[in-house]
Amino acid sequence: MATIKQVAKHANVSVATVSRVMNKSGYVSEEAKEAVEQAIAELNYAPNRVARSLYKKSSNLIGLIMPDITNPFFPQLARAIEDVANQHGYQVVLCNTDEQLEKEQTYLVALQTMHVDGLIITTNHSHNPNYETLDLPMVALDRIVKAGIDAVVSDGYEGGKLAADTLLKRGATRLAHIAGPDHLKTVKRRTEGFVEVAGDKLVGMTESTFTFKDALKASQQLFDHAWPFDGIFAANDVIAAAVLQEAVRRHIRVPEELQVIGYDGIELGEMTSPPLTTIVQPIYEMGRVATERLLDLIEKKDTRPKEMLLPVTLLERQTTKREER
Repeated sequence: MATIKQVAKHANVSVATVSRVMNKSGYVSEEAKEAVEQAIAELNYAPNRVARSLYKKSSNLIGLIMPDITNPFFPQLARAIEDVANQHGYQVVLCNTDEQLEKEQTYLVALQTMHVDGLIITTNHSHNPNYETLDLPMVALDRIVKAGIDAVVSDGYEGGKLAADTLLKRGATRLAHIAGPDHLKTVKRRTEGFVEVAGDKLVGMTESTFTFKDALKASQQLFDHAWPFDGIFAANDVIAAAVLQEAVRRHIRVPEELQVIGYDGIELGEMTSPPLTTIVQPIYEMGRVATERLLDLIEKKDTRPKEMLLPVTLLERQTTKREER
């Protein structure tokens, strides 16, 4: 592998001139610039990223911590983050932790070794003490990690209220709910909003992780212990898909006998049978806002901590009835 000294010798210029050409800084004659670029091409020179990051004090890398990329919500977030990062000359290093704290900690060490410029966190381990000691710009996305770390979240509380209100307006009188993990504050807000509006119409509730396997178990338990109910709000679309599968297994007609509302607005909802009514998070917008906020922090623009709350909307498909007049 060629070195910067070899490039300089090949181009008959100084190492400093090669550095100026590569970093697009300082004056370089057109003749010298062409000679350096030709030498780089002929020698297939690729500068060591770590060395360059130490020299420039910037790696143009952003670390992205995600808990489970098999959940369709997170790849859609990652797409937005990568799009915006690339537009600003940054690359994204994706770290899938499989919801394992030890794996997450290993990734954090690796990202620091790579001299990433900042982190976007969608962790399920908000209690991880490493986030309090990391000296890096950070933004939590769809999560609230701790005071002092910026957060970009959707309005889950209003989303939960909207789900309950929608079911009640469409004639449901016995409501049920499958909540997400209680330790996730943003997810807990969905449940709090739903319970507030549902009131004494709530006849059954249980909790699940966001994996389909666990959601199916939770659905079975809820049907076993709380049926009959005629309206259910699931804390995300994966859980809602599990509810629909269990309803089919029990020969329960949707939406005639049971109305179902999910939360997220992922593409999976278009593929369920019937297509899923859901509370839509602005997923791409959340990723965009989080990345732009992180870039502001990296560039030390307006570093005061913020929690950015984005509105949710109802997307009506075929798992709910038409509103009663």
